[in-house]
Amino acid sequence: MTNEEALIRAEFPILGQDGLAYLDNAATTHKPGCVLDAVNDYYYHSNANPLRGLYSLSVAATEAYADARETVRDFIHAADAAEIIFTRNASESLNLIAYSYGMNFLTAGDELVVAISEHHSNLLPWQLVAEKTGADLVYLECAPDGNYTPEMLQAVITEKTRLVAIAQISNIFGRKLNIKAFADVCHKNGAVLVCDGAQSVPHTPVDVQDLDVDFLVFSGHKMYAPMGVGVLYGKRALLEKMPPFLRGGEMIEYVTREGATYAELPHKFEAGTVNVGGAVGLAAAIKYVERIGFDTIERRELALTTRAMAGIAKIPHVTVLGSDDPAQHHGIIAFKIDGVHPHDIAAIFDSENIAVRAGHHCAQPLHKFIGIPSTTRASFAFYNTAEEVDRFLDCLSRVRRNMGYGE
Repeated sequence: MTNEEALIRAEFPILGQDGLAYLDNAATTHKPGCVLDAVNDYYYHSNANPLRGLYSLSVAATEAYADARETVRDFIHAADAAEIIFTRNASESLNLIAYSYGMNFLTAGDELVVAISEHHSNLLPWQLVAEKTGADLVYLECAPDGNYTPEMLQAVITEKTRLVAIAQISNIFGRKLNIKAFADVCHKNGAVLVCDGAQSVPHTPVDVQDLDVDFLVFSGHKMYAPMGVGVLYGKRALLEKMPPFLRGGEMIEYVTREGATYAELPHKFEAGTVNVGGAVGLAAAIKYVERIGFDTIERRELALTTRAMAGIAKIPHVTVLGSDDPAQHHGIIAFKIDGVHPHDIAAIFDSENIAVRAGHHCAQPLHKFIGIPSTTRASFAFYNTAEEVDRFLDCLSRVRRNMGYGE
């Protein structure tokens, strides 16, 4: 282990477990001590119900929440903190868009375009919108290596297309798309773009104004923050005209027997007592990522992916989904082994204390499209090491023998 690796890993308490090689970072990441400390400090010293309280502890909680929102705004370069809505996760953010925008601004005969490779969180809400509004759901199919181009999108968009939903980085292929060009195609054709940033925001710089996305979502837990906090970014002009997703405390301005008026952005979308501790943890995670730097994160994750793919190429009967270029995987390697079920593969890895994920990875339509029912996925974070990659490769090379094959 290099000095750089040792210093990084020392900041993550859970990585001190003997023998653990955690290679499931696309599902969730571990938390550095500074994030855990920030959450604990909030609950030890500033915990109160924010926004309405006039006493000092409530004011401190309110300030912590507002500061966290500003940290997120700055991180993704939104124009206004009011464009940052805190949710529980990316899934809730996407459902908010579907219910508040999709159900209210799409009608029968309109079209929704969804990429075939989308995580179910960016598919099921749009299936529901299509069912409830009578809009037609159209799938954008990818190339065999998982790529999509603006030209492919242009070929399926029509004058009826109102919304396009696609991830910046796929949780299966790991390929990063030219979202800025996709947004341009959408806007020239009168459609809004919903971008799933769950796999991109933790690994690469994201500037929502430069990308010109209409909506972008991500989860805190995939970028070293606590579970239970997520973000919806939306352009203010769109958010202003969208009705509240949930109704209750904190999101109202005035209530009578007959009805209510709702609070200004962003509060009209944040009903009930908010997750200040989660927001504080997310802000601490963002500051940690900025301290490490995306140059370091991208360099380390590419090195790990390159090492893993070079080793996999030498092992018979193993096929990696997507591109042969490690730079097109962003730390995500989904693969299959001839004759071995992914659940058996994952169990063999687990017997050696190596954590990988097996199944359809919440992308069943994609797996059906490519003709592979399920896969195994290893996904790297910058805190992983070359030694962990080598352990992964050594175990991978023995899977078929462990299952009774001759090689």
